[in-house]
Amino acid sequence: MTTTLVLAQAAASLVMVGVIWMVQLVNYPLMTYVPPDAFVPYEHEHRRRISAIVGPAMAVELVTAVALTVRRPEGVPGPLLGLGLVLLAVALGKTALVSAPIHGRLTRGRDDRLLARLIDTNWVRTAAWSGRGAVALAVVWLVEPGSG
Repeated sequence: MTTTLVLAQAAASLVMVGVIWMVQLVNYPLMTYVPPDAFVPYEHEHRRRISAIVGPAMAVELVTAVALTVRRPEGVPGPLLGLGLVLLAVALGKTALVSAPIHGRLTRGRDDRLLARLIDTNWVRTAAWSGRGAVALAVVWLVEPGSG
């Protein structure tokens, strides 16, 4: 069971690392090129499509991070798992408290100031999920072979 949790956490974390970097460097900057009259449908479609990817990955990441912290695998330091939880809390907190509300406001119409804020504040999520990916890989590396 431990091996399954470790691998599920790593997979979910690495999916989010890839997604967040693509969003930061490609998706969000390209939103500035969407004409105002096409922006609302574009934003609705962006939210629908990205949610289908990040929703399950975030859920798996949260469940596995908590499970591994509660049932720490042998050979994996508790502080490493704690760091992973803190980074996940930052990423999910920033998503819930900043990014999602900005996207909600953007569904009412294009606002270049909000787009700039979305891009600027997303660097925190990008850094947090990058750290999560490193933690997840470290846990895979450290987990004792045959631990379940």
